[in-house]
Amino acid sequence: MIAGRTDAPKASPEMPSDENFGDTPKRASRLRRIAALAKKEAIEVVRDPSSILIAFVMPLILLFLFGYGVSLDVNKIKVGIVLEDSSPDAQSFAGAVADSRFFSARIARARHAFVDDLVAGRIRGIIVVPIDFTARLNHPGETAPVQVIADGTQPNTASFVHNYVTGVWSGWLRQRALERGRHIHLPIVAAPRFWFNAKLTSRNFLVPGSVAIIMTLIGTLLTALVIAREWERGTMEAIMATPVTAGELLIGKIIPYFLLAMASMVVCTLIAVFLFQVPLRGSIGALVAVSSAFLVPALGQGYLISAITKNQFVASQIALFSAFLPAVLLSGFVFEIGSMPKAIQIITHIVPARYFVSSLQTVFMAGDFWALLLPNIAAMLGIGVLFLVLALRNTKKRLD
Repeated sequence: MIAGRTDAPKASPEMPSDENFGDTPKRASRLRRIAALAKKEAIEVVRDPSSILIAFVMPLILLFLFGYGVSLDVNKIKVGIVLEDSSPDAQSFAGAVADSRFFSARIARARHAFVDDLVAGRIRGIIVVPIDFTARLNHPGETAPVQVIADGTQPNTASFVHNYVTGVWSGWLRQRALERGRHIHLPIVAAPRFWFNAKLTSRNFLVPGSVAIIMTLIGTLLTALVIAREWERGTMEAIMATPVTAGELLIGKIIPYFLLAMASMVVCTLIAVFLFQVPLRGSIGALVAVSSAFLVPALGQGYLISAITKNQFVASQIALFSAFLPAVLLSGFVFEIGSMPKAIQIITHIVPARYFVSSLQTVFMAGDFWALLLPNIAAMLGIGVLFLVLALRNTKKRLD
């Protein structure tokens, strides 16, 4: 044995010592693994026609359906006018109703001419000008009643019929007084002015809301199939054999779908602005910020579903039930949240689409109101972090 010789190898200046294996190489390895996973998933997306179908074709179909098929505008309501009084004043009032842009009217002399049409739903109301209309109108101190019979099976339309007839009646009285050189005193004169949507066009708020529904479907449904697909194809075991962690797997899987959803958002925005003429008064930066914030809970929810179910069919059904239906019913897209029961209003606070619908309608119709957008973004990110934490806890690298 040679004195002073030891079996342990000496550290060479060219070999990295243990001290050199710091955080930087580990971070680089993590980034390489995440990039490799994202690239693999992007290739899967390109190869899978159903992903492209969900991301680009389905949004187009839904946007056309919502844009052209759904409308809350009530114009040209079909009504019948019963002229029991044939005086010039009665005919003048009937003409004012018939010329209104809100009504499509037919005139008859007796009520029974319209009763069957009202029962069958062919008309939504009957406006009766009574036989003593002119006599009471010209008598000082008397009122001239006009009866409005509306179809109560559609309460909103019935309310519109009543309000529109009241408006036509006030306008006709004012015009009649001016023609006779008199001044009519009305106790209240309403001067309505509608901010952000001057013509009250329902498409202006329905189309941004439908974009939120579409993004919910894309974000949740696509990622709900990610891990489930790996389990069904038997490739999850190969991923388990690699040093990739659950967090790296989640990030690598989500990145391609985030980019895909943002690309779909661009398509939806272009269609909304240039085809449906919905004004975009906010900035592109605000639109990107709220869309990115919404995709965090949408993608996280889908990934959580996929990690739990491990079956594509079950995952897609749960995604539709837990994301699509709440987004349609509880987001304020169609039904006003303020008119819901108190318990349901509380539940809507855990629906991410509630904040996204409000944010999109604000950005499109009002502009960059950050005082309203920032709390919505914070709420979406908070729900998203919760979903991602739950997804990480349910992503286990073992065969049960």
